[in-house]
Amino acid sequence: MPKVTFIKVDGEKVEADAKVGNTVMEVAKELDLPMLAACGGALACATCHVVVDEDWYDKTGEVCEDEEDLLDTAHDLTPTSRLCCQIKVTEDTDGLVVKLTPMS
Repeated sequence: MPKVTFIKVDGEKVEADAKVGNTVMEVAKELDLPMLAACGGALACATCHVVVDEDWYDKTGEVCEDEEDLLDTAHDLTPTSRLCCQIKVTEDTDGLVVKLTPMS
């Protein structure tokens, strides 16, 4: 089972087993991490914004135009920002590291 590590705003690391096919947002919500995820993964808000560790960014999949548009509304945007509702857990993402953002 792939692992995902979340780094909370205070620096605390939370490692979780993630089911292949779930989104990183679903994993975060199952762990009750501090993330609003207001639209529930419908790609209608930016409240599941995370910063993907540089080493993992290229393995998180393509960013579609709708995600890019929503990311433009996110606070603390970085070159490796993603909406984690759009990152699918795969065997290739085993070890993925993402930082939660203050406005998530």
